[in-house]
Amino acid sequence: MDKDVTVWYDREGDYLEVIFERKEGHFRETDNDAMMEKIDQDGQVIGFSILNVSQTQSEAPISVTLRDTAA
Repeated sequence: MDKDVTVWYDREGDYLEVIFERKEGHFRETDNDAMMEKIDQDGQVIGFSILNVSQTQSEAPISVTLRDTAA
């Protein structure tokens, strides 16, 4: 299945945002302080964001599980 993904990077704010679906939703916290997931009103993950992304160039990659909460 083809799916468009939208990626924004704000160099000044050092903020990366990846959106899988363009629809209303809100961001919520994840287990990683630098990462937020965007969910729609049904609880499905529709994107994520990473704050201070340039500072994540450590030896370990950023890793977090994005969880749908839709029933």
